[in-house]
Amino acid sequence: MLIKLLFNVIAGTLGIYLAYRFVPGVFFSGNIKTLIIIGCILGIINLFIKPILKIISLPLRIITFGLFTLFINMGLVWLMEIIFNQNLDIKGIIPLFWTTIIICALNFFFRLFFPKKLKK
Repeated sequence: MLIKLLFNVIAGTLGIYLAYRFVPGVFFSGNIKTLIIIGCILGIINLFIKPILKIISLPLRIITFGLFTLFINMGLVWLMEIIFNQNLDIKGIIPLFWTTIIICALNFFFRLFFPKKLKK
């Protein structure tokens, strides 16, 4: 579980950084320490709170064929933007969508390339 948390933290940190660099409308005004803190909190939320939200929203996920999971992820990234509003600013739903896609893609690639370590 610690390895999974580490990969979630890395994916969150790297995802926020890549979104800041490449997605118009995402602004980050902190230092690397703040970026790592954002990644840590996002990783912890993804590891502990996201499974609970996925269980609660199971009927909506079934009806939308899993697409509602994207809205859960967008909500969690939006929560990070609210918590760190001094350092992270995401202007609009389109930059929020692309930031979420980047973070989800990084999590997907970590599960793809390190499947045995993430199953524990």
